[in-house]
Amino acid sequence: MPKQVDRHERRESIAHALWRVVDQQGWARATLREVASEAGVSLGQLQHYFSSRAEMLAFAVEFASEQTARRVADALAALGRPPHPREALRVVLTEMLPLRPDARATSRLHAAYVAEALHDPALKAQVGAGMRDGRAQIEALIRQAIRDGQIGPGRDPVVETDLVLAVTGLAPLLELDVIEPGAAHAAIDEHLDRLFVPGSVGVPSGTPEPPPLAGTARRDPSTHRSTPMKAGTA
Repeated sequence: MPKQVDRHERRESIAHALWRVVDQQGWARATLREVASEAGVSLGQLQHYFSSRAEMLAFAVEFASEQTARRVADALAALGRPPHPREALRVVLTEMLPLRPDARATSRLHAAYVAEALHDPALKAQVGAGMRDGRAQIEALIRQAIRDGQIGPGRDPVVETDLVLAVTGLAPLLELDVIEPGAAHAAIDEHLDRLFVPGSVGVPSGTPEPPPLAGTARRDPSTHRSTPMKAGTA
């Protein structure tokens, strides 16, 4: 009997191929034909799973975001205790920057998705909604940290959220080798050290769960598109 190919498994395989093409050649060269060749399937087979580049990219971004969110969860679980909000934000910010090969591919996929959205009004609205959702999750954590005394009471949670997410603007500097990964880590630590009250520890009851990575995708049921909840720039 011929081997039954799992549809989701094949789509994930194609998504991995897209990651490699975008990482090595850029989004402009990520045609359906090029990705099919990288995935080892025919163009017709690829089009059976994805009818357009935009659909293929949406799935690849969603899949990448799921993988990244899992790494965030694993890193926080490895602490063996409820994470301090500073720890949660540090892990999230680190995963949002291209500091490792897998994070670099995800960063480039997000950049491609945002570029596509600039020329597609419907997609722009969806991507914007996802970014606002991701930003709201981080703002909720910061507001809770202020209430718990882990961030000073005089801080404006809206401004502090924007400043935290501004750190993701280091992505192009890392991509173009303007700064080294160590400098990005130092910038993250310095900013969080300034934000949080020295010596604040623990996570009191009622503190929200650490925010999902701000690139977590959300699916629009009306269009079946996936929107990355990316709260920064890549």
